[in-house]
Amino acid sequence: ILPFKGITSQEAAKRLDQYGPNLIRTKSDHSAWRLIGRQFESPLVLLLFCACILSVVLGEIIEATAIGAILILNALVGFYQEYKAESALAALIKLTAPRAKVFRDGEYSEILASEVVPGDLLALEAGDVVAADGIVLEAVKCLLNEAILTGESSPIIKKPAGTTGTLSESERENLVFMSTIVVSGTARVEVTATGMNTEFGKIANLLATVPEAPTPLQVQLSQLGRTLLFVGLGIMSVIFAVGLWKNKPMIDLIIFALSLAMAAVPEGMPAIVTIALAVGVRRMAGKNALIRRLSSVETLGSVSVICADKTGTLTTGQMRVRELWGPDHKALLYAATSCCDSELPLQGLSEIGDATEIAILIEARERGIEKSQIELVNPRLRTEPFDSDTRKMTVLRSDGNFYVKGAIESVLPLCVSGTAHREIENAVSDMSARGLRVLAVASGPQETSGLTLMGVIGLADPPRAEAALAIQEARAAGIVSVMITGDHPNTAIAVARELGLLLEQESPVGKVHARAKPEDKLRLVREWKKRGAIVAMTGDGINDAPALREAHVGIAMGLSGTQVTRQSADLVLADDNFATIIAAIKEGRGIYRNIRKAIVYLLAGNFAEIVLVVAAAILGLPVPFLAIHLLWINLVTDSLPALALIADPVPNDVMTKAPRPSNERILGFIEWRRILVVGLLEALSIASLYWIQLQRTDLDHARDLVFTALVASELFRSFSARSRTKIYWQVGILSNIWLFGIMIASLSLQIGIHYIPLFQFIFKMTPLQLSDVLGLLPFALATVTLEEIAKLLSGFLRQPS
Repeated sequence: ILPFKGITSQEAAKRLDQYGPNLIRTKSDHSAWRLIGRQFESPLVLLLFCACILSVVLGEIIEATAIGAILILNALVGFYQEYKAESALAALIKLTAPRAKVFRDGEYSEILASEVVPGDLLALEAGDVVAADGIVLEAVKCLLNEAILTGESSPIIKKPAGTTGTLSESERENLVFMSTIVVSGTARVEVTATGMNTEFGKIANLLATVPEAPTPLQVQLSQLGRTLLFVGLGIMSVIFAVGLWKNKPMIDLIIFALSLAMAAVPEGMPAIVTIALAVGVRRMAGKNALIRRLSSVETLGSVSVICADKTGTLTTGQMRVRELWGPDHKALLYAATSCCDSELPLQGLSEIGDATEIAILIEARERGIEKSQIELVNPRLRTEPFDSDTRKMTVLRSDGNFYVKGAIESVLPLCVSGTAHREIENAVSDMSARGLRVLAVASGPQETSGLTLMGVIGLADPPRAEAALAIQEARAAGIVSVMITGDHPNTAIAVARELGLLLEQESPVGKVHARAKPEDKLRLVREWKKRGAIVAMTGDGINDAPALREAHVGIAMGLSGTQVTRQSADLVLADDNFATIIAAIKEGRGIYRNIRKAIVYLLAGNFAEIVLVVAAAILGLPVPFLAIHLLWINLVTDSLPALALIADPVPNDVMTKAPRPSNERILGFIEWRRILVVGLLEALSIASLYWIQLQRTDLDHARDLVFTALVASELFRSFSARSRTKIYWQVGILSNIWLFGIMIASLSLQIGIHYIPLFQFIFKMTPLQLSDVLGLLPFALATVTLEEIAKLLSGFLRQPS
């Protein structure tokens, strides 16, 4: 044992002032007021705010109250979602060691981990959490579990400094890192870095500095909002100009402006999108995919690249025996088990110890060989533990035999096996080429010569059974799967080929990234993003957290992942099943489709309202609707059917098409054409009714009929809105039962406002007569009838001749 004394308490105090406390610092510039302010930056929200002010000016308190309630509700929901999202860095602190054992002033003492400074000498033993980064000065059978930092499952043996050679930093066996765990043995370590200067701290800093980019849907809705804002302001300017030129009273112009604002803004759209994403969250939760951010539901649907951490994600994260080579497999496993220090726990308990030995013991147990029975019948007399220089372990037992396991080049020279060396070398070469870790096992009465080679064992972290199928589904859906791992390239390529991630003769370039560090993972995600890809990143270790935050969709393992990783992710897999990602992507694609058709449905109705208001102004007719009428249509009788549309089941063909381009607009040419054509048809039919009624009755009654006719038209049109090409019964009449219920409820509400005194007062309505209903019904059914006929004719035209 080296005579360690450590630094003095006075020197430690100076260094604490110089380097600061050994803590992972968090930082955030997201004040509550800033988050609240961000909720009012949307163009749609600004337009609604202007409409609210106009309503107050005109004394329309009911309209102003309704709009204000919408604004407050949206702000509260948005604030809540953003306020709770910034919690990953706080979890980092909980994972650091609370106390540390150090040598100071020549004595052993225990201090707060936050007081550890560079130059301190740490004493480590089994079960300790390492308090800081350091270099090993002395080690006795010391194994560290670095999975929390690297994501790799196998414990790493540590040895004193001076034996590093030319190994890269990720492969050094003489370094320890903050928050890793001592599995076995003891060590003395000189601290080289603390706090944010540790590898752990660097990852925390990466995590803190990675900005969260807006999702494609958020970008598209923002662009759509600006478009609607400019269109609304443009129309209002024209109306004002024409009105002033014709010497119209200012109050009339303001009323027209308010009506246009109500007609132009789909007030229910923000809520519809939010609820659609919430529906996606519920559906995905039923399939073990837990969404932490609503916007990620839509983003999943556009994922084109999945960067997957190998260990624990594509593989089980546990070393297992994959292949045995030798004349007698049972004898081979008996000899290997006789040369193991680890103990296999009882069923249900966690496996603790060397991952390689645990794998051997599990395979032996499955073949009826128990280490406890060997110890009872053939006790151990002497042990030479595994050494990184000799690369073998030797055990002498009471039967007089030595049992040896280790690297083939260390064990084979000790053997006088009858098996040809060429055959052994071929077997080892074949296993190594397939990414297996090869372990030779021998036994015999002489330790240094005369041993018999019992065989070789090939071990590996096996791929998940469901991962290969999931990768095939991803490939069929046009999604590129990329493996990122800290393993040797040969191991990574072998696993990739076994999973089907690499096809025969396919180059691993771009699809397999071995020996990856946290910075490499972050860089790879950014490179894919530069190519225009929508990137999902999976992981379980802390090293994955910055890349998860940078990716469009960060996906964490719920069972094996760390708390930091889960809180940095957008999606958490409750079953650690790679196939769950594909199921979530399928739901995401379906939800996006439903959001798109709901928006088309809403905007077609809003366009019809704009046309009606503008046409009335141009023709010199009174405004056909009160502002409260338009609010009612947009918030209730339009929004409720839109809610049913977002609950449409996901079509079976969504995973047979390539992901949509990241720059694709949510509303393309086809969608805008549908909005304009359907909106014009609806405006024409309702305008015809308004013109007829103005000739027959007074303005108030004409408004009553036009209001109800437009509501009924919107409700009937929702059935046609389910598909752009299929008529209603081809989609499936009972596949969305919610639509029937909502139509009945909405029609009941509309009829109720004609007869309930309070609503009669609010909406300025009068009771309907049977003749009124019969008169408006043809105009209410006109648009949906024409839509379905057009789809039917289009279907006939597409039929082969």
